[in-house]
Amino acid sequence: MIIGTGTGKTLSIICSALQWLVDRKEKQISENTADSSKNPSGSDDEPDWMKNFVASKETAIEEKEDKKKNKLGNRSMRLTKNRNKKPFGELFNHIGEGEEKDKKNGKGKSDGEELNDEEFLVEEYESEEEGGVGCGQSKRKGGGVYLSSSDEEKDDGFDDEDEEEAALKIYFCSRTHSQLSQFVKELRKTVFASQLTVVCLGSRKSLCIHEEVLKLGNAGRINERCLELQKNKKDDVSKMKVVIMAAFVRPEVDANEQARSDLYVDVQNLGAGGRIRRTKASCRCPMLQKHKLQKQFRREIYKEDSLDIEDLVQLGRRIGTCPYYGSRSMVPPADLVVLPYQSLLSKSSRESLGLKLKNNIVIIDEAHNLADSLISMYDSKITLSQLECVHSQIGKYFERFRNLLGPCNRRYIQTLMVLTRAFLQFLHLENSEGDANTCCEGVSGAKSANDGSMAINEFLFSLNIDNINLVKLLRYIKESNIVHKVSGYGDKTAGLYNGSTLKDGDESCDEGSSLSAFQALADMLLSLTNNDGDGRIIISRRSTGSGQEGGFLKYVMLTGEKLFSEILDKAHAVVLAGGTLQPIEETRERLFPRLTPDSLHFFSCSHIVPPESILPVAVSRGPSGRSFDFSYSSRSSPEVVEELGLLLSNLVTTVPEGIIVFFSSFDYEGQVYDAWKASGILSRISKKKHVFREPRRNTDVEVVLKEYKNTIDALSNGDLKADPTLHINGAILLAVVGGKISEGINFSDGMGRCIVMVGLPYPSPSDIELIERVKHIEGLGETNSNKASQFDEHYNGDVKAGFGILRSCKRRGKDYYENLCMKAVNQSIGRAIRHINDYAAILLVDARYEADSTKGSFSHPSNKLPLWIKARLVSKTDNYGEVHRLLHQFFKFNKKRGIQ
Repeated sequence: MIIGTGTGKTLSIICSALQWLVDRKEKQISENTADSSKNPSGSDDEPDWMKNFVASKETAIEEKEDKKKNKLGNRSMRLTKNRNKKPFGELFNHIGEGEEKDKKNGKGKSDGEELNDEEFLVEEYESEEEGGVGCGQSKRKGGGVYLSSSDEEKDDGFDDEDEEEAALKIYFCSRTHSQLSQFVKELRKTVFASQLTVVCLGSRKSLCIHEEVLKLGNAGRINERCLELQKNKKDDVSKMKVVIMAAFVRPEVDANEQARSDLYVDVQNLGAGGRIRRTKASCRCPMLQKHKLQKQFRREIYKEDSLDIEDLVQLGRRIGTCPYYGSRSMVPPADLVVLPYQSLLSKSSRESLGLKLKNNIVIIDEAHNLADSLISMYDSKITLSQLECVHSQIGKYFERFRNLLGPCNRRYIQTLMVLTRAFLQFLHLENSEGDANTCCEGVSGAKSANDGSMAINEFLFSLNIDNINLVKLLRYIKESNIVHKVSGYGDKTAGLYNGSTLKDGDESCDEGSSLSAFQALADMLLSLTNNDGDGRIIISRRSTGSGQEGGFLKYVMLTGEKLFSEILDKAHAVVLAGGTLQPIEETRERLFPRLTPDSLHFFSCSHIVPPESILPVAVSRGPSGRSFDFSYSSRSSPEVVEELGLLLSNLVTTVPEGIIVFFSSFDYEGQVYDAWKASGILSRISKKKHVFREPRRNTDVEVVLKEYKNTIDALSNGDLKADPTLHINGAILLAVVGGKISEGINFSDGMGRCIVMVGLPYPSPSDIELIERVKHIEGLGETNSNKASQFDEHYNGDVKAGFGILRSCKRRGKDYYENLCMKAVNQSIGRAIRHINDYAAILLVDARYEADSTKGSFSHPSNKLPLWIKARLVSKTDNYGEVHRLLHQFFKFNKKRGIQ
């Protein structure tokens, strides 16, 4: 089912979907009651469903706790059970064995650092060629490296008790956390907030409350550190840590759960005389050490009505436990799960979170970019610096442990070295001309430029690595824990743990940790196991701005049909919701082309805002009469930039309160801003409205938005009028299409009285990844031979060549390119008009928006505007004076109506 709605979309979905859920659950309860009445052992006085559903939450929790009290048992016994089971006396028989072994190897206590090198030695591994039971597996189960860079990696996490799975649930997902928070706020307006169990999932970066981990800033590093903290709780076994409860537990200590963590004893710290040093057993996250606090966290979620991510963070801080794992443990009993795209659309994330889609409802909001968002989750990328880091660390590791490794480990590690060396030679610019030609053979445009693309098989053959079994290699990486062993040893030798300076020749990873570099390699190898036609390899050998050599390899997934079919086949129904989904044909062809017509239902409704509350105008000329041409070749001309400045100088005197101006890119916005500042136009604008700019860093956006909002609020409250020397009538915000402000941020009422869209934000045809997608979409349904004959394969990022490929597209590819532009336009102008009493003007500033009566082309920009805007569009004006008159009348009329 696909829904394209205007304002009120979210609330409409909530009321319809959740009422359906309540009805189905009520029906199930009735059927169960009828069955139990036929059974003599059943209860004859089954309560009403609604009373049972609302009132039994606390009772159900208590019953589960009583039922599992015996299962928990004594914590001390549980800790002992999972560790060394040797008799107490035998423990001391092994004291000093490690020292004697080191002496035999020529090592003494003075070697300090080297004493523990062997903890990085990978365990023996048996391949299929070597035979034996359990071939292809580590003799002991390894910790595993995960073959997806998803935020929701498979991890040890919190060993939670099993929760009873809700019989039926709804999954609601959107692109950003702010959009999910808006959904929860709308949900609270309904009766369902108190009737249903709701849980909101988010990323570690959004939910983590561990201050030291949060300081890392980068989402990838936060994920790695969180997983590392969870992994450390099981490292006690490998470090021969044991618990000696009988000898050292005092009665008062036994009653103190926190004190038990001090009772671990490290065998390596036991001297020859048997003296025992107490040491902390676990460095796992302190927010997960107390199991009872996680249970309290779940109780609070049951009591509260629909908590969003911010509420969960506050609750976690108040209780002192992790909101990330606490919310995950609430998934099974939840009726409604609110989560971001990545958690639902990525298969590895679904499995990690335990999301069961079978016979449940999936609602995907903001689905206008669903296809691109889905396939981008399966992209992979590794940079030149990451490859150098991995290759260096594998080489050092192999050199150190060569004589201690079994034949299977040696073979696989050497294979990894061969692969990374091949990738490096492929990216390095200083190859000899002959080697370069050999490596680059088959790369589109690679002989004449630094960028290019190629299919998977071409890539493997050109690097002479097509004979490597990547599936077996990936299995080895996962089961042997080789990534953690090598990266751990590499970080140790580089002095990253003890803070020492790097030695000459040591490699450090410039882009994140060494573990993230190894993860990037594993992701790339996994991508190379896809079908040849599923994606393309993008090669970039561009130098960095500092003059150093740069570059990367990137796998771009092109097809989303198989990925989305995993969701369609399991779910009872899938709802795609969005205000800018039209035209829907592109989404259908890319995600579910084989879906029968009777399985696809389209529903659309008009906007609730009355016609007099919106004024969309196509502005083709500026105040001085110059035509607005913001095409790629003309937008940077001084005349066009100046004319745009004159337009804004006039608008700030006519439009009250807030104006949002959208540019096509940060670079162009910066260029225009600098030109206005130099010419004095910016100072003229600033005399009427405070000027704000969208920052490049997403973390700074909230600060700018707060200042912008405070300025508008101060005007509404009359604060700005207190000083007669000020003539400020509001604020203007310079934003970027595709930035954070253009998606998920509401500018209702005075925050967005006018939206100015500068030009048509077509993506650059120099983007190789984009052109590869265009070529793939154009060839949907065609045979491979027909696809190859449609385009000139020698494309290397040249703008003219990119335009040539676009012009050669007949339908699908061209439509996709145009839809990318207009979806971005629709998403941006949709930031205003957020409720029935709101009003705003929308100015589409470019001559190309103007209607041409001689052409009825479907591809005209105005034909791809939302219907509620297109129906009211003033498509042609003779001059700017007419635009100014329309604006003056519009705001005067709405001010008289008293709409606030």
